[in-house]
Amino acid sequence: MIISGNDRFAFWESVCVSDVPEHVENSGALSLLTNENGGIIDDTVWMNTNRGYLYVVVNAGCAAKDMDHLSAKMREFQKKGKAVNIAFVSAQERALLAVQGPEMARVLQAGLHDSLDKLLFMHTTLTTLFNFKCRITRCGYTGEDGVEISCLAKDAIPLCETLLASTNGSVKLAGLGARDTLRLEAGLCLYGNDIDEKISPVEAGLTWTIGKRRRAEGGFPGAPSILEQIKKGVSKKRVGIISSGAPARHDYPVSDTNGKQIGVVTSGCPSPSLGKNISMAYVATAHSKIGSKLHIKVRNQNVAGEVVKMPFVPSNYHHGRAKAT
Repeated sequence: MIISGNDRFAFWESVCVSDVPEHVENSGALSLLTNENGGIIDDTVWMNTNRGYLYVVVNAGCAAKDMDHLSAKMREFQKKGKAVNIAFVSAQERALLAVQGPEMARVLQAGLHDSLDKLLFMHTTLTTLFNFKCRITRCGYTGEDGVEISCLAKDAIPLCETLLASTNGSVKLAGLGARDTLRLEAGLCLYGNDIDEKISPVEAGLTWTIGKRRRAEGGFPGAPSILEQIKKGVSKKRVGIISSGAPARHDYPVSDTNGKQIGVVTSGCPSPSLGKNISMAYVATAHSKIGSKLHIKVRNQNVAGEVVKMPFVPSNYHHGRAKAT
């Protein structure tokens, strides 16, 4: 979606937790749309473009809900005399291709005039890639260096075919299952599994998405509850777990070593990178410390697990400084 108008910053701050003016042109952040109870409506990536609008990408599974929510908020804002407009972009108009991994930069650089090294993590640019006009944003939900390419829908297949034919790297199609494994190794939340409208940013370990100024001033939906949780703590927390035996899956119960249930798994799979079973779960805060021992009930059997630091696999985002020209 495209959010325009002179009051676009104030509008976006009225619905999400980001400190918008903190981000220079053509940069942005992962943010959260929150409800009045402090729950998470959706997670989103947004960019403050140099074209006078905010470029926002939401989860496809939440698109209808987000459109209704943001449209209602926009009308409320406009009734106050504020200048803001949202243009929702359909899949019939544009497509989004994610190219992720250590060979991404070499593959894309062959089709760009400017140096991709200048485009840092969570920055965006309008450009031409292999003669296709597009917006490239250096981000992605895999923990690896990658980009998301927004192009015209009619260009998606030919651009994809061009990338697959690259001789500068091994480019392969990857489904959502592969992407889900990568995002879990990176310790990233999946909406509907690990976060939803009943989970707060603090419980989810996403307090870092809330700008420093926003923590001081509030002003976003659910701020009283969320800021109170930051101050006083929460009863449960999202944690990473490495376990033995069969892999843990969504909704498997988690117990302490005495058999008392203390939480539930929200995501789990075997990690191809580690050769171990990894999962994320919400557990009672008393059991959330790194090194805590616990059990996960897998197929009616308890398997041993241990709380570990996330990400499970170190991230490789491109934070390097742009080289002088």
